[in-house]
Amino acid sequence: MREERIRLIVEVALSVALAAVLGMFKLTLPWNFAGGSVSLSMLPLIVISLRRGLAPGIVAGLTFGVIDYLLEPYFVHPVQVVLDYPVAFAACGLAALARPRRSGVLAITEIGSSALGGAILAGAGRLAASFVSGVVFFSANAPEGQPVWLYSLLYNASYLAPSVIACGVAAAVVVPALDRAVPISRVSLP
Repeated sequence: MREERIRLIVEVALSVALAAVLGMFKLTLPWNFAGGSVSLSMLPLIVISLRRGLAPGIVAGLTFGVIDYLLEPYFVHPVQVVLDYPVAFAACGLAALARPRRSGVLAITEIGSSALGGAILAGAGRLAASFVSGVVFFSANAPEGQPVWLYSLLYNASYLAPSVIACGVAAAVVVPALDRAVPISRVSLP
């Protein structure tokens, strides 16, 4: 049991480190002048959530959010920092809600659909946090005549949608391979 907990903590730490590395390879779109970029940084957070569950996914996301802010800070207000970094990435742990409920050998289609579903849940959670931040703290950026809520939704979805699609496809490939190479037994964080 103790050995499995150590394995879980190491897996969470590796996920955070890999997310930080993948976050360095990003595509910033021309209209994303106030932050946000297309990257695979959510992939390790989605994978750890699908493999280990909600709590490890949230812990990994929260930790990565803090590290991401420290690597490339974008500060407007303390609440904006909390929403755009730790809360947004902790929401990637919601991918765990797409995990198959039964144990044992799963069909590739079940794993693929849970990976894509997990990516969508992670992206929706991250979008919710970024949407609120955009409405409250970046309303001045909205074009004249456009509702602030619509501006925030479109702006954040413009970089999150491609990231979610890429992470969903990648997770559908990575999760089954990782499950075969490194099988796990379920254990929770201390």
